[in-house]
Amino acid sequence: MLASFDRRLCAVNRWSVILMLAAMASMVFANVALRFFTDRSILWVEEASRYTMIWLTFIGAGMVLRYGGHVGIDALQQRLPRHAAAIRAVIGVVMLGFFGTMTIVGLRYALLTWAQTTPVLQIPIGAVYLAMPVGFALMIVHLLLMARPWLRSGEFLAGGEFDGDAARP
Repeated sequence: MLASFDRRLCAVNRWSVILMLAAMASMVFANVALRFFTDRSILWVEEASRYTMIWLTFIGAGMVLRYGGHVGIDALQQRLPRHAAAIRAVIGVVMLGFFGTMTIVGLRYALLTWAQTTPVLQIPIGAVYLAMPVGFALMIVHLLLMARPWLRSGEFLAGGEFDGDAARP
């Protein structure tokens, strides 16, 4: 049951990122083309693409964590291989604490700014800042789902979409 939830979470998370990136790229491309051909632009595109990028960043961070794509320093683990699992456990606890703190702080910040609206779209600024607690909560879920193999042997999910060597011609 947990494996099924994990697969569904990864699929929904991946498709959310893909759709947000496609929407953002389409909006920016259309605005640039319109500006080039007509000297006019769509006012709300810059704002909408900026907020989409913010949501994209926070929503995608959990998947990048699962694939080991964030910058990390593993010199201590390599220097002390017998203690590598304990080092990863400490790192995991620190990450869990940080993600939890940022979820709470982000939620408070989103609630504080909910009454303010954006200049063009007139949506609550808190809706933009809500990306932070949602993203960090997702990172907590991803961290917990990947914890066992990562703590044991430092393994991340394997996947061609995050493999830099596979992307080369």
